[in-house]
Amino acid sequence: MPLDQARQGAASTDKAAAPATRFAALRQEIFGDRLSFLMEAHDGLSAKIVQEQGFRGIWASGLTMSAALGLRDSNEASWTQVLDVLEYMSDAVSIPILVDGDTGYGNFNNVRRLVRKLCDRGIAGVCIEDKLFPKTNSFIGEAQPLADIEEFCGRLKAGKDSQTDDDFTIVARVEALISGRGMEEALRRAEAYHSAGADAILIHSKKAVADEIFTFCERWGNRAPVVIVPTMYYATPTDLFRQAGVSTIIWANHLLRSSISAMRETARRIHEDQSLAEVEGRVATVKEIFGLVGNAELEEAERRYLPGGAKTRAIVLAASGGDLGELTRDAPKCMIDIRGRSLLQRLVSTLNEGGVREVAVVRGYRKEAVSLPGIVTVDNDRYAETGELYSLSTARHLIEGETVVAYGDVLFRNFILESLMGSGADIVLAVDALNLPGARAGVRDLVVADRVFSGDYLDDAPVSLVRMGHDVLSEAASGEWMGLARFSAKGAEWLRAEIEAMEAEGLLETADLPSLLTRLAAKHPVRVKYFSGHWMDVDNLTDLADARNFT
Repeated sequence: MPLDQARQGAASTDKAAAPATRFAALRQEIFGDRLSFLMEAHDGLSAKIVQEQGFRGIWASGLTMSAALGLRDSNEASWTQVLDVLEYMSDAVSIPILVDGDTGYGNFNNVRRLVRKLCDRGIAGVCIEDKLFPKTNSFIGEAQPLADIEEFCGRLKAGKDSQTDDDFTIVARVEALISGRGMEEALRRAEAYHSAGADAILIHSKKAVADEIFTFCERWGNRAPVVIVPTMYYATPTDLFRQAGVSTIIWANHLLRSSISAMRETARRIHEDQSLAEVEGRVATVKEIFGLVGNAELEEAERRYLPGGAKTRAIVLAASGGDLGELTRDAPKCMIDIRGRSLLQRLVSTLNEGGVREVAVVRGYRKEAVSLPGIVTVDNDRYAETGELYSLSTARHLIEGETVVAYGDVLFRNFILESLMGSGADIVLAVDALNLPGARAGVRDLVVADRVFSGDYLDDAPVSLVRMGHDVLSEAASGEWMGLARFSAKGAEWLRAEIEAMEAEGLLETADLPSLLTRLAAKHPVRVKYFSGHWMDVDNLTDLADARNFT
């Protein structure tokens, strides 16, 4: 099929529907009418990060997979060891993987077996370079020997004949420019490899400028898609590659390289300090690891397949837009980015990790921007003229069984939610006892309880809410409500009944949650659970900066 027709088909598929398989997805990336990007990964975790950050495909680098195993990029890792790594990567993600297959690990017979095994594991394509086995990294030495053209074409033909999926992609990597053979030899080899069945050509160069790449693209004339690896000529603007007709850019080794820098610095700091105090706030949290490796999915599976009780639901109130200038012009505050994840995403993750798997989010301002996998959305289209109680009332049909209610702009440590979930009270509020007196001006959610915080964590005598509201003076307050509450099945019934009572009294549109909770406390026991910090709400730009350190 001519390249233009193939690209039109891929573009049409892109607009109509997602590809049915990862094989088809990689082919769509390479043959599509837009410049595509593959990001390097070298194990299951890095593959998950690549997908998390929005890349549509992965480059499984031979250099970085070998280095992650502590080995040189000289085929010291056997092809079966590489296959084991690829299987973990394939299981970890849903996006396609193009693997760096070096020289194919031998002759045509090795390539045949390699391609069949890759297809078995759902690896969407392989790139094979026209050098000799065992290979040497292209950036080491000069004038490396190249494979005989006819012999290499045999490897490509054997690979195409052995693929078990029609959309499996074989990319032929031309090393003529790297080895100093010149442009004419590069073009001659590219044409021979394309004729032998290669789906795309990777033209490689180790010059600091991209002149060779542009010359090749111009003379090649789009006979097959061109793939490049701009490791050396990284300063070239990406738009120039787009204008030159390049199909796909591979960012070849930067995740591993960045991890080396980060690990060295962390190890140095801990070794010098003999302490974790300086590094803890600078590294990913353990809960981020849990999130990446799918602990939440396991918890969901346990609920599905193991005997257990009723599920807990959370209702997150995120209808207001917030006022953070340009940051909240096109999206509400809950969707502001905090170190790669939105505020809402972090809140939902904490809820999930605490065993709250069903999360409903009440949207309002710029509601189309509030979207996360796994959440249910409820819309308060009158967000500009109503208050928190009205937002909660829009989700009243979901207030059934054990229910958590949270503001959409709060962050808190896992143990706070765990403590509320373990409480035997029918209604329990998380209250910060150390934010007083007068720590913040204009705090609305100040709490008056029947007992103040004793400072003794062994003191488990029950504490009950007396009242809460904007009229509570900080000097008289027992603490600040964190915007997090848990209701048992019975407490949820009380909550729903109180919402209906306030609606009947004409208070639904203007009342806030402190007034609702105060009314509940006058009729039912509302317990207070004291904590000392370890949470925050994001109200302004200073809070936003603090949130980046908090997480």
